[in-house]
Order: sequence, then C-alpha cells, then structure tokens
Amino acid sequence: MADNVPNMMSHLDVGEKVVIGLDVSDVGTAMRKFLWPDYLVFLSMLLMCLVIGLYYGFFKQSNDAQEYLVGNRNMATVPIAMSLIASFISGISLLGIPTEVYVYGIQYTYIIGGCFLMSLVMSNVYLPVFHGLRLTSTYEYHELRFDKKVRLFGSMLFVISSITWLPLVIYVPALAFNQVTDINVHLITPVVCVICIFYTSMGGIKAVVWTDVIQIAIMLGAIILVTIKGTLDVGGISQVVQKNLETGRIERPNFEFDPLSRHTIWSLTIGGFAFFLQTAAINQNMVQRYLALPTLLAARRALWLFFSGLVLIISICSYVGLLIYATFHKCDPLTTMLAREKDQLLPLLVMTVLGSIPGLPGIVLAGNFSAALSSLSTALNSLSAVILEDFCKSLVRKELNKKQAALLMKLTVLAFGVICVGLVFIVEKLGAVLQLSISIGAISSGPSLGIFTMGMLIPHINAKGALYGGISSLVFMGWFCLKTQSLIASGDLTFPEKPVSIEGCHYSFQPKQSSSTNIIYDPSVNVTDVTHTDEQYMIYRLSYLWYTLMGAFVAIFVGTLISSVTKFNDPRDVDRKLLAPFIRNWIKPREFPNEMQGDELIYAFKATSVSK
Repeated sequence: MADNVPNMMSHLDVGEKVVIGLDVSDVGTAMRKFLWPDYLVFLSMLLMCLVIGLYYGFFKQSNDAQEYLVGNRNMATVPIAMSLIASFISGISLLGIPTEVYVYGIQYTYIIGGCFLMSLVMSNVYLPVFHGLRLTSTYEYHELRFDKKVRLFGSMLFVISSITWLPLVIYVPALAFNQVTDINVHLITPVVCVICIFYTSMGGIKAVVWTDVIQIAIMLGAIILVTIKGTLDVGGISQVVQKNLETGRIERPNFEFDPLSRHTIWSLTIGGFAFFLQTAAINQNMVQRYLALPTLLAARRALWLFFSGLVLIISICSYVGLLIYATFHKCDPLTTMLAREKDQLLPLLVMTVLGSIPGLPGIVLAGNFSAALSSLSTALNSLSAVILEDFCKSLVRKELNKKQAALLMKLTVLAFGVICVGLVFIVEKLGAVLQLSISIGAISSGPSLGIFTMGMLIPHINAKGALYGGISSLVFMGWFCLKTQSLIASGDLTFPEKPVSIEGCHYSFQPKQSSSTNIIYDPSVNVTDVTHTDEQYMIYRLSYLWYTLMGAFVAIFVGTLISSVTKFNDPRDVDRKLLAPFIRNWIKPREFPNEMQGDELIYAFKATSVSK
C-alpha cells in the first residue's frame, strides 16, 4: 500500500524506478463507474436533443436558407445569449479549466479581464458593422470591403479553424465518458456526432438554439451540484482555500513583462483579449447568433449577457480545479493513474463526490456532453452557412433553388461531422486540451482577426494587402504553432507544474513514470515566474496566449507593407458602413461628392493636355 511512502512532488523520480504495488486493477476498484440510472439519465438528454431536431425538422420546417441559418432575424435575446454561452463553453472549457488550475494554479482565471475588453470592443467596433450590413455569412464582409478573393480566403480560414477545433470538442467529453464507463473513445464519438448531425441538419438554427438553452441549463446545474457537494465533503470553502494556498495554486497575478512566462497578467488580458475577440466576436459561429436578433440593441444586450455567463462559468470551473486538488491533495490521481489523462480529473471528481447517489453522475456527464453537442451543432450550422454563401454562391453561376440549397447544407453538416470523427485519432495524442485548443486555433484565428481588423480599422489597406497579409500570417502561424505543439507532444518542451503528493493513497498502484529523470519541484516557486534562457527551444516558450495577437500583427504588418507598395486606398473611397463607427467620424467626406478620384483625375488631366 502507498500509505507508508514518503511525500513526493509531482511525478515520481524515474531514475530511482520507485514502484508502489503492482496490481493496477486495484486502481480500478478505487474508481466508481456508471450504474444503470446514470445511463438512463444520460440517454434521456440525448433523446431530448433528437426530439427537438424532429420537431423543427418536420413540424416547424424552415422555409428557406435565411430561416434555416439566422431564424429570419427575429429570435429572442435571452435564448440567443444562452446559446452563445453554450456554444462557447464547450467540454474543452468544462474539463480544461479545472485541469489547468489543478496542474498549474489559478493564474488562468485572470483571463476574465480579456473577456471584458473583448465585450467592450465587440460592442462598439465589430458588432455595429456586422449588424448594420445584415449579413448571413460573416465573410461576405470581405468581398464588400476588399474583393472576392479575400472573401474566399477568409472562409477557408474558418473551415480550417473548424476542422482543427471540432475534433477537440468531440474528444473531450468522450474522454470523460471513457473514465466513468471504460467504453472506448472511438465508439463514443461516432454516436455523439450522429445525434448532433441529425438535429442540426434537420432543424437548423432554431433547433440549435433551443437545444443550447436546454443544454446550458443542464451544464450549469450539473457543475454547481458537484461544486456544492464536493465543498461540503472536504470541510467547506475554507479548507479548499487553505489546501490550495499551501501549494501555491492560489496566487496573485504575475505582473512581469516576460513573454516567455506561460501566464502573466499581460498575456491573460491583452493576449486573452485577442483570443476572445477572434473566437467570440468575429467568428461565424458566434456572429451568426447576433445576426439572428432583430436590432443592434438586442444584439448588444445578448453580448453583455454572454459576458456575464462567461465570467460565471470560468469562475466556477476555476473553483472546481481548486476543489479537485483539495479532494485529492494526499493522493494525486495522475501519478497513480486513477485518471489516465489530465482531462479526466473532473469526471473522477464527479464519481468520487456523487458516485454513491445513482443518477447524479449521469446528470453531470450529460451536462458535459451537452456543452460538446452545443459547440458541435453551432459549428456545423455555421459551416453550412459558409459553404452555401461563400463558396457555392460565389463559385457557382447558376442559382440554387430552395431544395438544392437545403440539401447542400445538410450534406455539409454530414461531411464535416464525418471528417471530425476521423481526426479524433490525431487529437488524442497531443496533450491537455485547453492550451492545445488555443494554440492550434491560432493558426487560422490570427490571420482572420488581422483581416477583419484591417478592414474595419485601417481604411488605407487595399485588397492585395489584406490577401497577402492573411496568407503570410497563415504560413507563419502554421509553422510556429505546429512546431511548438510537436515539441510539447514529444516531451522536448515541458512546463513546471504545481506540487502533488501520494502519501495518503489507500490503494495499490503502479505510478505513472515521467520521461525525464531526477525531477524536483519546489512548491515555493511560482511557475509563471520561471524563465528558460539556456535551451534550444526558448523561442517556442512564448506564451500560447500571445499566438492569436501575433498572427493578427503579422497579417496587419504585411498587409500595410503590400498596400504601401501597390498604392494605399483613399479612405474616402471606402463605404462608411464597412468601417467601425469611430473611424467613420475621422474620415472627412469629399467637398464635392462627384469629385474625380485618383487615376480618373490623372487620366482627365492628360486628356485635357492632349486636346490642347
């Protein structure tokens, strides 16, 4: 047994090859599994989603593409706000944030400052433009502001973003389900996708929004239930706080100006602002919901309700991370392999806290799957909008009739669902999902944010500048992000973790072994203060929170450079509706509306000279 083993920090010293017990099956007996009431509750949630899809697919059918994609722009504010929250808070957040806090401490929670900046900027810069133009696809903006090539490139970035993000969304809840049932991840993911594809393709935006409303209610109720019961079990909030203070998991913000520190207040607020701006403010998944509202005022209300919900869920998930440590502070489940992956810590807590009450674990895991289904259905619905509006209508000269358009959108949902299931095989090899999702997402989100920002805030940028700026950023971010992630996956790039202990384990186990030897962790060291200056991979230690901002900066820099070489736009030639409201006020209109512009003026001067 492990009770006589001395206190050890983080994973064990492989150099000494310490093995505590050899009967790994004993670990399984320490972990409660689903009972039939849990399966019943879980299946009831999936059945509810199917019923909603059937209702909107057969009894409340969409009459055309506009109703299917944006609900004829007359949906209510509160359901849309709840749908925004449910779509954004996927299983990645529900499982990833508690894992982040358990492993690295509470620093990530300060990203709420970035959420606030995003809401402020979105409300006053991007949202008025999108809503004023009454678009269906966000990327229609690129053709209006630049040209068709930029529109197609922007749409391609969205497709890349969705294909890299959706496998994570599917994989995370499947991993949680695997922890409590031992059902293979690759058996769970196809079932989830089939259900989601069905109700998304059948019911369109209305089915997606109303399933989101139900799913966010289940999700919040489940996580609050675990939080209350778990806190009571460990002796109250004071015990949770005390145990986490002792190991440095609760810490002040890191104010150092070091871009290599994994988390600083600057990377979390400024870098986090850029990440949230791309993900929640200009992404088709989210904007499509704002455009389903009748007025800009209603859209702004939905935005601030979304911000409030986001703060609530980030705060709760961060507290759950602290609760996980308080529950397992004497026996780290990662070292003992009670949780085989870091992102299985939350389902382990659920079964520990609620496993003795049949049905309750099923509710919590249903909530987790609800978050995934919501995000998946949102993305699939948005992909169908982009494929129809940006690719099909732009490239196919013959206009599709209603039946052809409906068939195309449903086939799009099916095709991308199948692709994402296949990519789960790759995702499962890449590590913890929270940092992974932000890092890989930056490949396309950086260029996309850069192009939208150039369009709305820099009227001098021309179409060539926007296109080549976006392409340059995509190439650069693809190289940087994939290289960094490959180093993390191979173990060549690691980050110090908070201390853990196995001195109080009451079951036999074979400890998980680290790839390195003689690893010693000092609990007094704040991991965010650690700087590495003596290794060949130092450049790749740039905080992952800066990635999106870095990609946007590369796009804007190259775009400005190309535009200066090929001739800047005259800001007065840009349609004012395509610019942010405060930029419109800076541009003075022409004194004479019919005044000749640029090349027209030169041509007229030469013609006059020749005639003379």
